Order: sequence, then C-alpha cells, then structure tokens
Amino acid sequence: MSDILQSLKEIVGEKGVSNNPEELWFYSRDPGVLDPHFPDYVVAPRTTEEVQKIVQLANRENIPIVPMGGGMALTGLVIPLKGGIVLDMKRMNKILEVNEKARYAVVEGGTSQGVLKAYLQDHHPMLRHSLPDAPPATTIAANVSLHGQGRLTQQYGFNSDMVTGLEVVLPTGEVCRIGSPSLGPYWFSKGPTLPDLSGLFLGWLGTTGIITKLGFKLYPNKKYRDVELLVTDRVELVPDILYKLTHLEMLEDINVWFQPKPLLFAGNFHCTIYFTGDTEEEIDFKRRMVWDSVQGYLDSKDAGFMNIQYMKDMLMEMPQRGIAAFADVPKGGGFEYSGPITIIEHFPRYAAKVIELAEKYDILYASSARLISGGHSMMFSISFAFNRNDKAMMTRVKHALDEATAFSLEMGGIPWKPNYMEQKMTMEKMDPVTLKLLQMVKKNLDPQGIMNPGNWEVN
Repeated sequence: MSDILQSLKEIVGEKGVSNNPEELWFYSRDPGVLDPHFPDYVVAPRTTEEVQKIVQLANRENIPIVPMGGGMALTGLVIPLKGGIVLDMKRMNKILEVNEKARYAVVEGGTSQGVLKAYLQDHHPMLRHSLPDAPPATTIAANVSLHGQGRLTQQYGFNSDMVTGLEVVLPTGEVCRIGSPSLGPYWFSKGPTLPDLSGLFLGWLGTTGIITKLGFKLYPNKKYRDVELLVTDRVELVPDILYKLTHLEMLEDINVWFQPKPLLFAGNFHCTIYFTGDTEEEIDFKRRMVWDSVQGYLDSKDAGFMNIQYMKDMLMEMPQRGIAAFADVPKGGGFEYSGPITIIEHFPRYAAKVIELAEKYDILYASSARLISGGHSMMFSISFAFNRNDKAMMTRVKHALDEATAFSLEMGGIPWKPNYMEQKMTMEKMDPVTLKLLQMVKKNLDPQGIMNPGNWEVN
C-alpha cells in the first residue's frame, strides 16, 4: 500500500494525494441516505496525462477508481463502493476555449457551473449555458455524464444533448477524442455525421471512462427574463395545461411543483413559466401568449395566476437556493430524491404516489417536474428531506425511494441518476438483449472492472 501511495505522489505531487483518515471520511459519503464506504486514497490530478498515469497504475495494481466532480449527485454515484482511489477532478478547472460565433465552449473535466457562468458574464455577456438548479460547485462534466437537466432543458433537451465533443481517458489508460475533435481542432459536434460514440460515456456514471475535456453548446443570453406562476388545485388538468404552454414554442423553462410546506402552497400545483426576450415588447408579447393559451382555465376558475412580487427574486435565482432550504426543514441537512424521465400525461399518477409514500413513511416531501425538449418528456422529481442524525427516518426515506423507483419502472419510466440499488432494479426490468449489449460494452471498455465498480455492474 505504501508503494501505491508513493507512486501516486510521483504522478501528482505530495499535495495532490492523501490517505489521511479525515479526508477519506469526507470522500466516503454524500448528503443522501446510502451508507458510506471509505476509499484508500484520494487523488487530485491537474492534467490529462496525470489522469492517464493514475488509470494505468490502477490497471497494473487492479485498484478500483472512482472519478468525482463536485460530489453533488446525492444518490451515491461517487461513493467508492469497493474502496480504491477517488479521483477528484477539482484541479482540472480551466476554461480552454469559447467560440462565440459557433456558440460552444471547451472546458476541463473539473470545471464548475459557477466558474463558467461567471466567465461568460464577464467575457461573453451575449452567451449563456444551460445551468442546472444545483450548487455552483457542481461540475459540468458530471452533469452531462448523468444526463443532467438545466435551465434550457425545456427548449433543447438534456444537457448531455448539448455536448459537442469529449476527451476521455479510457479504463485501459488510453486517451480518446469523440466527435469533431477527433478530426481537427474544432469542438462543434459530438457525432453527426460520424457514428456517435459519446453514448459510450454519457449516462454510464464514470464506469466506462473519465471525461478530461468536453465541448458543449452555448446559447443567446437575452436581455430580459421574466416569470409567471400559474396555480391549480386540479391535478388532472396539469398535463393539458403543459401541452398548451409547450405548444407556444417560445418558453425558456417550465416547472410544475407541489409541496405541503409552507401552508401557502399546500393542496395546489404550481406551474412556473419562464420566458426571455431582447426587448420589453417581446416580453410583453410572450406574457400575453401565455395568458391566452390558458384562458379557458382562467375563465372556468380552475386555474389562476399568482401574485409573485414577494417571491419573484427567489424564483428568478439561477441556480435556485430553495432546494438547500428544503433539505434542512426537518433539521439535520439530509436530502435525496428519486424520479423518472417519463411522459407528461402520467403527472397526476406520480403526484398521487408521492403523497401516498410521504403518508406511509411519515416523511416530508417536495416534488417537481421539469419539461424536456418542448414537452416530449419530463423529469419528475420525488424529493424527501430527513434528519441525518435520525437513523429511523433515513431508513424510512430509503424504503420510500425504493418504492418510488419500483413504481416508476412499472409505469414505463426511466430512473434518473439511479443509485446502485435502483440500477439493479432497472436492469432486472430491462430487455435481456439490451442488458447483454450493456454487458458487452462494459467488458470491452473496462476488462478489469476497475471503473466505479458497483455502478451499472452487469453480472
């Protein structure tokens, strides 16, 4: 073990590696309900070449290796289930290029959402990226690798759909470029018209390679941004309301949420509607179009727009900080969520299931649904808060999340950011030929099984 520690120091330097118990403790857990597992080493490389050497060492010594971004996924995706090396990407945080005319950026694998947002505001104020509702320390590479969502998801799809190229260190230690950067210096396309190999890495949760560089699309940053909040107490109307809003093809983001606390929100379903424009006249036009699209529900008094002046600043935050506040309602700072990618028409049934689970397990819930790709699907979030010092409460939350995943699979949904238990449930439900294909890909890319073992582990 001392030889391995010394080898890692030779690769990244004394300050780039640790096996101190207090640091291993930090890297053994996340804010969710899964049990901690301690790594043997934590390593923070600075370059692709250092990542390559670390992976080559792990291969020689058959040591598990877990790539880590900000560790914000909450579902145990970077908990080292079988020990080994946690590879913290935080020192690989450079913004390498912004091509303003082609609207793409190239960043290193540890670059955070907050760093890029600030950089664009200072140097390219006409551009923005799809920012998720996650802490600013969340990394861009981690977000796309688990098919994360962001503020432009409703218009353009998952953030992984916005990837324009990848540099990946394979589990064998080889370095591979995906898409247009495999042919030249430009990072404008991850696939077409080439075979799109990005699918070998996006969604695999670090089990098929380590993203060291990525390119992704940027979008116009409009001068004005506004929000409306539509409220109804009839859950069965939500799918049709969303259908009418997405039919406009002009909205930046649409979220539907419901929660029992504070009491102001109890019993209602809230549709937060964001729209942007380059002039005040454009904003006013879009607002009128939103109102007109749901006028029938206003006339029948089945829905209405809420006066939001007192909460507008909170709604306009990017990212929103309300999630962190929800996590501490029961005190103890615990928070985890499950949920599927599914079709909008199933919203009422998922909403009923959330309330059923919260009552059954006596836990606090908050739920939301973010529309994807103009309404082709939604990401339905089933969120539970808990006190981390209350083991019984944590156990109840764990059971509720497992039951939520089982329900999602029965409904034909695709679990989003599944933990290792939810991955097993998904693979049990999966078409056997598809499962065999997953196994073939994993075994060919990672023949020693060292990459984030325990995740997408096909027996």
